[in-house]
Amino acid sequence: MKRREILCLLTGCMLLLAPMRAGASYLPDLLPVGTINMFETTGSGTEDSVADDEQGLDFGVSDNDITNDNESDGTEQEGGIINREDDIEQNDTQIEEDEISLQDILGESIGSGMILESTKTEREYAEAYEKAKNANWGYTNLGIANVDNNLNVRAVAAEDGKLVGKLPKDAACEVLDSDGTWAHIKSGKVEGYVSLEYLLTGIPAKRRAEELATTMARVTTDSLKVRAEANTESEVITLVPNGEELEVASVEGDWVRVYLDDEEVFVSAEYVEVSSELSTAITMTELFYGQGISDVRVDVCQYAKEFLGNPYVWGGTSLTNGADCSGYVMSIFKKYGVSLPHSSVAQANCGTTISVSEAQPGDLVFYGNGKSINHVAIYIGNGQVIHASSPKTGIRISNVSYRSPIKAVKIL
Repeated sequence: MKRREILCLLTGCMLLLAPMRAGASYLPDLLPVGTINMFETTGSGTEDSVADDEQGLDFGVSDNDITNDNESDGTEQEGGIINREDDIEQNDTQIEEDEISLQDILGESIGSGMILESTKTEREYAEAYEKAKNANWGYTNLGIANVDNNLNVRAVAAEDGKLVGKLPKDAACEVLDSDGTWAHIKSGKVEGYVSLEYLLTGIPAKRRAEELATTMARVTTDSLKVRAEANTESEVITLVPNGEELEVASVEGDWVRVYLDDEEVFVSAEYVEVSSELSTAITMTELFYGQGISDVRVDVCQYAKEFLGNPYVWGGTSLTNGADCSGYVMSIFKKYGVSLPHSSVAQANCGTTISVSEAQPGDLVFYGNGKSINHVAIYIGNGQVIHASSPKTGIRISNVSYRSPIKAVKIL
């Protein structure tokens, strides 16, 4: 057979094999684990072709298989690919090894290799995977309350259905089912039905969630020390109990800068878990006050909750346009004929001092730095307080022990 005919035949065969070989050479960039032997053969080379290399990946095609740099003796190479130089030798016609190469004939781009090529590192792939996994913040079918105040959650899909909870403005839920008018949802501890008219779903919900998601640090130790500066020599401002969450300002090495009401403080990164979260529904149990509570106390708490989510403004007293912690308390009690000064320190000297464990709905709870008071909240029962927390969170509900309380005062 003439040399040109042999060369054309060889070129045709290699054109068929090149896409698979080139594709296999780039597969490690796309598949994190596993082994693929694209050209399995029998003989001593098989075991080596499926063994992991030092990086934990071997796809049956070695660098030498692709470049054909190995010396040949007419037998199979370790990667399982037969050296074809001796196959070209026929009678008195022989192609010299360095005379012409397949790469010269095909050009620089072979098969699908350039399509499969990836420049991402393993870490970048891992980060992309985590981002995709958490794209909906743990929700399969995300819903966001699109209301000005609270969205009622009912036991049945009807306007007169029993209330089982409330979904605050911009709170998230899992949409379990929908009939076009009502959505069956679950949020936190609450499961029930809400009107679809006031619920964002699909892409609008995801876009809204991207604006709302807050990075939180959940305490993982029994009593976490909150410090003024990012070092163990710094003053301990307060203690935060296990399971409590603090809003994250930034992560700075071994320390996490968090918001403690309107202050920026530090906690050790070792004792918190940082994650991006959306707010959830409030159960009716969480709104329950218990027996023996006067109507005026219940009314004070209900009135205070009407402004949940409204803005925090330092020095402000407006329940709708913005108030700070003492301004919020002052304006709530003003409706009930109680005159309070616009200062948390001054308010702590009003009324009758009681222990925090004795607090009833409508009583005031005070917080601070050490024994120095700088924050006030209204106790609303069930171990919770409502307060104008910070410019970022506005008026919110927290556990009474979200930081160490200093004292409580009975005003009513």
